[in-house]
Amino acid sequence: MADVDRPASGSAGGWRPLTLVLLGGVWIASLCNWPLWVRLARLPEMGSVRGAVFIAGFALMIAALTTGALALAAWRHSVKPAIAVFVISAAIGAYFMGTYGVVLDPTMMTNVLQTDPREVGELLSPQLLANIVVLAVAPLLWLWRAPVRTAPFPRQALRNGLAVVGCLVVIVALIVALFADLSATMRNHRSIRYLINPFNAYFSLGVLAGKAGARPAGPPEEIGRDARLAARPPGTRPPLVVLVVGETARSDHFSLNGYPRPTNPELAKADVVSFTDVSSCGTNTAASLPCMFSALDRDAFTARDRAQENVLDVAQRAGLAVLWVDNQSGCKGLCDRVPHAAAIDPVAGDAAPSDALCKDGECYDEALLHGLDKRVAALPDERRRRGILIVLHQMGSHGPAYYKRSPPDRKPFRPECETAVLQECSRESVVNAYDNTIAYTDHFLAETIRWLRQHAEGHDPTLLYLSDHGESLGENNLYLHGLPYALAPREQKHVPMVAWFGGDRPGSDPRLACLRQRRDVPLSHDHLFHTLLGLLGIEASEYVTSLDAFAPCRGK
Repeated sequence: MADVDRPASGSAGGWRPLTLVLLGGVWIASLCNWPLWVRLARLPEMGSVRGAVFIAGFALMIAALTTGALALAAWRHSVKPAIAVFVISAAIGAYFMGTYGVVLDPTMMTNVLQTDPREVGELLSPQLLANIVVLAVAPLLWLWRAPVRTAPFPRQALRNGLAVVGCLVVIVALIVALFADLSATMRNHRSIRYLINPFNAYFSLGVLAGKAGARPAGPPEEIGRDARLAARPPGTRPPLVVLVVGETARSDHFSLNGYPRPTNPELAKADVVSFTDVSSCGTNTAASLPCMFSALDRDAFTARDRAQENVLDVAQRAGLAVLWVDNQSGCKGLCDRVPHAAAIDPVAGDAAPSDALCKDGECYDEALLHGLDKRVAALPDERRRRGILIVLHQMGSHGPAYYKRSPPDRKPFRPECETAVLQECSRESVVNAYDNTIAYTDHFLAETIRWLRQHAEGHDPTLLYLSDHGESLGENNLYLHGLPYALAPREQKHVPMVAWFGGDRPGSDPRLACLRQRRDVPLSHDHLFHTLLGLLGIEASEYVTSLDAFAPCRGK
């Protein structure tokens, strides 16, 4: 009797672990991968019998892959937890991929890992709960009640091994049979591989873990060791540069760049120059923010094998006062070595931002200016006399809850989508909510210019605004951002950049006239590091004149 399969204690029968694994594999491959099947069905080449055969074979391949992976855990005490992990992660992934059109590649998983509780709260919805109930809770309730039939260890090990081998044979056979269509689909539609659920998330997490383990521990590599301030002409004042890092702003929704709606009414009255052809370094904050502050270009930054200091470190090393104020989910490590604060933080000797600016742990961007004078005054005096660099990191147009990013009295476009589940709204109301965030950014930038004008007596003030990445607003059924850079549409990579100079030559400043003639010249995040060094008057071996966007007009 020792070799006979035994049911779990208290049961008259039971399910074999491999049977549960097979059921789990089929459930995940079919229902939990519905975004993949919808995306494949929309491809023109799939609208034939051959396409239908390929989709069916691909589904069988994913079922075999899932079953084979779970077969490794097909033991009495581990089979249910293993299936539960796969099903829950697949259900969550299916919701976000199907709802917003995103893919779970390594960059997107970086975003997931860096998401703060407030952002998580905005993504929770009844639709997400319903999706999890249908795809995960219902089958797992049945699974948890199902008795498991056990077998002696040698027999179960043999069965599990044969199951894994059998799944591999099925996968190889299907690859051979479908090779022509499979290779063409993966070559022409590379995002498909990041829709295979839940292996897309597991693979991306493995890539991130591998990269983290490959990079040497310790502080980042120093740059700008020779950084120093260039001699200023007699009578000129030290620089005061405010860099506003925008969030999720699209260049083509700025009326300064030709958008037909008046999204920039206040900046249109200011003496600014808006650059029309600027590309981001990435399609999400986690990728773009560190890259845009780096001395490396996009390709070199992506290929780097260790962390490196950024332009904030170089400015501080050159002797300037540096300050970062954040109204987002953090500076991604950029500001760790310079003075920094959150917009919601109270300032010494001053009250915290009012409820009109900050509520429920989130602030409107004008809170970045609250107490800014005192934050600057707290910086070392000898550094302030040499010059100041302030970075204001906006909440900007962070989605999907666009309606939360603009105050109630600053919503010129109605009706507005008032939910984070964008598919529940008409596209018009989604665009209205998004455009309200751009209009509020316009107001915030105008207020920042007013703050700078108040400090023009002792410093030479400059405003530079540059967004980290763009956003999809339903074009081709895509929402939000974060697609792999090579596959992302222009809407996610085309970002606004605006400059204002308020120094000794306001109004008819010839630099503005020169830059306006160059406003259509292609630029990218690669230019930010060098442009900032030029604005701040910093000499360093890393500085490249050709990458300083303002260098051609500096002597005007």
